[in-house]
Amino acid sequence: MYKKAILLLICLISASISFAQCVMCTKTAASLDDNSARGLNGGIIYLAFMPLAFMLIIGYKWWKQNKEIL
Repeated sequence: MYKKAILLLICLISASISFAQCVMCTKTAASLDDNSARGLNGGIIYLAFMPLAFMLIIGYKWWKQNKEIL
């Protein structure tokens, strides 16, 4: 139960942080043309992919290990 509460807390904190936007990025994206805005969005997705992939791998291994114990 303690592990589930910690996991839920981490998920809630990370979700609330992900909704914040940088004002400068928003203003920059609004002033760009279509191709540059796509490039900015692609760069953001590129930078976000690796941490999300690590979290998925760690979460899957944790789930797999706990599934074998039960």
